[in-house]
Amino acid sequence: MSRVVVFDEFGGPEVLRVVEQEPAEPAIGEVRVRMEAFAVNPLDLMMRSGASPAPVPLPHSRLGVEGTGVIDALGPQATGWRVGEPVLLAAVADASAQGSYAEYVTVPAGRVVRRPAGFGVAEAAAVWVAFSTAYGALVEKARMRPGDHVLVTAASGAVGRVALQIARRIGAVPLAVTRHAARKHELLAAGAAAVVATDQEDIAEAVAHHSGGTGADLVLDLVGGPGLNEVAAAARPGATLVVAGFLDPRPTPLPAGPSLTTHGYRSFEHTLDPVVVQRMAFLDAGVRLGALRPAVDDVAFSLDTVVEAHRRLESGLHGGRKVVATLS
Repeated sequence: MSRVVVFDEFGGPEVLRVVEQEPAEPAIGEVRVRMEAFAVNPLDLMMRSGASPAPVPLPHSRLGVEGTGVIDALGPQATGWRVGEPVLLAAVADASAQGSYAEYVTVPAGRVVRRPAGFGVAEAAAVWVAFSTAYGALVEKARMRPGDHVLVTAASGAVGRVALQIARRIGAVPLAVTRHAARKHELLAAGAAAVVATDQEDIAEAVAHHSGGTGADLVLDLVGGPGLNEVAAAARPGATLVVAGFLDPRPTPLPAGPSLTTHGYRSFEHTLDPVVVQRMAFLDAGVRLGALRPAVDDVAFSLDTVVEAHRRLESGLHGGRKVVATLS
């Protein structure tokens, strides 16, 4: 039997419960993963509360789009993998049916990737969503180049922190935006070349100062909402804006005029494409060099304390670090 987190109605963390059910046998081209840890993401909270942009069928809906474990069983034609191999879940196509909050998860073989050597279980569970979002938005969508001044909003969050690391690794100049000046030292340590604290500074003026008067070449917005226009004002004419966030649930009016090239981006947009090979090469090299590490919350959770894990994420006490639950 496999222990699985499910919920039968929308609501607060208390609607989550653990049940037992038979783990699915892998079909043609599938693998079954014995999970070792999973991360709690904002999308999980949206699904649980009924605020998800995609329909969530009830009852007995599952959660979880991220996690790590070892391959437990192979279906026919699941080539290139072996039982016992450590992997990351690269995409959970239907989290409500096969979410990662479980002891066993069965997915198509193309939706797992090898776990980078050098990662602990908690780090491995916390890396893929943030890394794939930041890399996909900055490198694949915006074509970030060495020397670019890259403005990252919500830089204290999991995606923002990884975006700073990716920008620095490519040779760009990452400029972090945070609401609180108290976070400046932490973000500089995380890889930012400079930090703009909106409780003390005007974004456009601060970015002009840090970019030699030109403005940002690339803006990665991880918030959304009406504040986007203030952020876009910090970009130079002809810059690129990538809108990849939904932290602000209010409508997001895109900046008017031809001065910016604007793209939208969502997690997993390219996850199943051939570019995953390039992503993994970049991630593996960054891990080996110590240049790419996810920030993991220092409070540990388990399958049995998943309600508390959701409350931790909702409270904001995790400080932007990934909330992780381990199963061993």
